[in-house]
Amino acid sequence: MDTALQIPALADAQEMSCDVLVIGGGTAGTMAALTAAERGADVLLLEKAHVRHSGALAMGMDGVNNAVVPGRAEPDDYVAEITRANDGIVDQSTVRQTATRGFAMVRRLESYGVKFEKDEHGAYAVRQVHRSGSYVLPMPEGKDVKKVLYRQLRRREMRERIRIENRVMPVRVLTVAGRAVGAAGFHTRTGAFVTVRAGAVILATGACGRLGLPASGYLYGTYENPTNAGDGYAMAYHAGAELTGIECFQINPLIKDYNGPACAYVANPFGGYQVNRHGERFVDSDYWSGQMMAEFAAEVASDRGPVYLKLSHLPEESLSALESILHSTERPTRGTFHAGRGHDYRTHDVEMHISEIGLCGGHSASGVRVDDHARTTVPRLYAAGDLACVPHNYMIGAFVFGDLAGADASRYTAFEGELPLDQLREAHELVYRPLRNPDGPPQPQVEYKLRRFVNDYVAPPKSGARLSLALEAFERMRADIAAMGARTPHELMRCAEVGFIRDCAEMAARASLARTESRWGLYHDRLDHPRRDDASWFHHLDLRKSPTGAMEFTARPVAPYLVPVDGYTPVGGPARRIGEVHPEQVAIAGTREAAPVAMRQERAVPGTSAGPAASADTPATPRLLELLALAEDAPPLPALTPYLTDPDPAVRRTALTVLTETVPPGTGRRSPPRSPTPTPACAPPRPPP
Repeated sequence: MDTALQIPALADAQEMSCDVLVIGGGTAGTMAALTAAERGADVLLLEKAHVRHSGALAMGMDGVNNAVVPGRAEPDDYVAEITRANDGIVDQSTVRQTATRGFAMVRRLESYGVKFEKDEHGAYAVRQVHRSGSYVLPMPEGKDVKKVLYRQLRRREMRERIRIENRVMPVRVLTVAGRAVGAAGFHTRTGAFVTVRAGAVILATGACGRLGLPASGYLYGTYENPTNAGDGYAMAYHAGAELTGIECFQINPLIKDYNGPACAYVANPFGGYQVNRHGERFVDSDYWSGQMMAEFAAEVASDRGPVYLKLSHLPEESLSALESILHSTERPTRGTFHAGRGHDYRTHDVEMHISEIGLCGGHSASGVRVDDHARTTVPRLYAAGDLACVPHNYMIGAFVFGDLAGADASRYTAFEGELPLDQLREAHELVYRPLRNPDGPPQPQVEYKLRRFVNDYVAPPKSGARLSLALEAFERMRADIAAMGARTPHELMRCAEVGFIRDCAEMAARASLARTESRWGLYHDRLDHPRRDDASWFHHLDLRKSPTGAMEFTARPVAPYLVPVDGYTPVGGPARRIGEVHPEQVAIAGTREAAPVAMRQERAVPGTSAGPAASADTPATPRLLELLALAEDAPPLPALTPYLTDPDPAVRRTALTVLTETVPPGTGRRSPPRSPTPTPACAPPRPPP
């Protein structure tokens, strides 16, 4: 019989110390660690799984989406492209870092052993997928990228500077006097409590991929890496850092019933495209953006759907090349999935659908606010990769900002003061609370319930009422999360992740409620505010945890551009404080003062002058108030009769409602039978009954 896991005492914590603490061993985290070590810092890299196969890059990558290669693209063109793709809401200084430093990063990766496709002349074989510019650079052996990076981490000179601790999951960034000084977490195999003191902390924990629930219903069947549960979003928020663009969700086209992309951007250069069931292309570019996803969703829902990735028309040479890329590098299980259905690109085009929602700075614009050196608004706290809000930054951008974070953070040495005891106690309670209630609701049940609410109330199209219901649900979920039970360190990890998901869900709902316009196509589509409102909302929407613990918002004007873009003219200016965002009233439909009324217009009866039906927000007339007062006393049928024939349709409908609810004596009694009407002589005889 297994021995129950004991809650370790806070005083027995395993303490580590370093100059630079990197949390997350994926794309950005490994580069941050390498750069900081090369600059002379003592680095501690924490990974809740194992660095060798962790992060979104673990299974490889078929290419990079945003390589600005000299002679094939210009940095300013790339900055303008990303600005347009994000409806103008960008900090161009961050995007320009990726544009100007990306090619040097490609060369650095080549020096590590990563291979990029080149033509017969030895030039980089970049391809066009964006609306303008050629930025996509294939990687023939992209499946090995993480292995290459891991070898760099394990080089002798790096071993002396970089300490890797696998299976350690931080849950809180520690702060003293408003600056980051370390982190607290636990070991996901032994259950030991772990504390770290550091001169600087770099968060590189990836997207919040486990926010919405996939159509399959599987908790881990997400488009994004399912281990990325929003850990860094929650840690940054509770450390006091600002997050921005959280209402701009990540939504992607994917293969129906398969948790992976159709990779139209890979197929485009070969001649493969997204089409409707008639074989018609319906978007200008198969490179996703919020607007493209809006067009995609509309086509799927129309009589022209479903939507397909059309490959069946391609020559055998192209199909074989695509299979070698899509079935090995991008998703090794993809070929198995198609084979299981008896499908082949030669005989079946690939049916596509829409992913669940997530938060991702690198593929959308929802992340931790950073400057052009990856610094957050909390001193000595950095964010890089999909966690950081650098719109459409992708893999090269993750490497670039990991490098920037590592370089800047390397200036600091380990914190030597006392770690904050109150924050350590809070982290300890967060981690081990489920052990006190081992028979409580299991994590899969609680997580499914939470993410079901995300799908029901937060996923677009959005409305104030649904978002308000979401906030009520997420508040109730606090009790469910507190009651979760666990028996093993692994279960403790999953329980902590549910708390992170709940934090991200609340941020997503409140930010979506705060931005009272529609923007970014499907990503932020408000049914109750259907138009883009540049006059009021050409702003970043920042959120932070206030000193009182409330979530508060600020509208920050977009800074003047470094690269002019037609259609957008940011002028900067002071920020507009919004403060807390409260839910709308959703407990009662309409008002208590009036009975429900029909929304549709009343059909006009020939020979009458019936007007339009009153809407739910029509002011109560004296006649209607008179009827409502009468209804309190269970009126007899003769008293209601005049209201049933009142010229005001709202009065007539309300009278009918009162009649059916009270059923006074005489209701439903038949009138005396009429005398039979003689049949005209010329009429045909009536059929027998």
